[in-house]
Amino acid sequence: MSRTLEVALGARSYPIHIGAGTIGRAGELLQVLPSRRAVVVTNAAVASHWLAPLRVALASGGFRSEVVLIPDGESHKSLATLSDVLTRLLELAAERQTTLIALGGGVVGDLAGFAAAIYQRGMPFVQVPTTLLAQVDSSVGGKTAVNHPLGKNMIGAFWQPRAVLIDTDALRTLPDRELAAGTAEVIKAGAIRDRAFLDWLDGAIGSIVARDAGALEHAIFESCRIKAEVVAADEHETGERALLNFGHTFGHAIENGAGYGAWLHGEAVAAGMVLAARLSVRVAGLPPTDAERLAALLGRAGLPLVPPRLSRARWLELMSRDKKVEAGVIRFVLLEALGRAVVRAGVSAEELAAVLG
Repeated sequence: MSRTLEVALGARSYPIHIGAGTIGRAGELLQVLPSRRAVVVTNAAVASHWLAPLRVALASGGFRSEVVLIPDGESHKSLATLSDVLTRLLELAAERQTTLIALGGGVVGDLAGFAAAIYQRGMPFVQVPTTLLAQVDSSVGGKTAVNHPLGKNMIGAFWQPRAVLIDTDALRTLPDRELAAGTAEVIKAGAIRDRAFLDWLDGAIGSIVARDAGALEHAIFESCRIKAEVVAADEHETGERALLNFGHTFGHAIENGAGYGAWLHGEAVAAGMVLAARLSVRVAGLPPTDAERLAALLGRAGLPLVPPRLSRARWLELMSRDKKVEAGVIRFVLLEALGRAVVRAGVSAEELAAVLG
């Protein structure tokens, strides 16, 4: 049986169901939805493993389902693919009460969620994340978006799902590189808000890399708990929720600068956290030993610690399009200590140059 968390947002509250076999219980867990019609958005790689079990489970709960396939990869998280999904919804005569189900990783979830937000001004949406990164991060919180050549996730909307179904069995078919990428967001959760969880990860990272079921379920549950607390306190990222972007200002620049898809999101965030930790030592009082400990933990998870070579001008150009920029000033999420993050503006060019090299 699954464990359940709630994202507490008043009338928009929703459950996160976490456990082995959750996809097989989809028909039971989604009975609260307003219609018994669903459209599943996924890609061929995920569909080969999990589409049939999901559709069987939906049918057992009285749901009629149809499928929209999109190409795999970050380069397809685009306005063009979004348009294709919306066209298919129209061709299928999907209605306002039809539920859109995202089955896949972060690209599928973000793009399908944005389609759900804008199709007929909003349709019910369910996340069924099949990568570790999507399970612990992008499936929770209602951020939906597509990329633009000039910036990552710059076109989107807040649109909360009606439910999130996290099946830990889905991680059995996940490539090693994708699993490692997901651990970056797990480590980030502890780094910004929960020192005790980070301490647990220090001892358990080997078990997570080895796909120990108990360690993975605990890591997912705690990561979702932390994110649910932050989202409940600041749904639209006007304050505390920005802390979830630790490592992302540098990380998004890496993804864009290297070309979308060359670096996985979690890989870019890992290298971004290393840079943000170094900057934290210089301007936020983070002890150097804590920055080293964080980098070592990321390395043990199999993540890259060194960013691609970009000119200083290119770094600044890319980071200047970050969503945390205010009045032209880049704001960085930094660590005062492991488990305690802050947002800082006014970082000098000299301090930034010292970190970027």
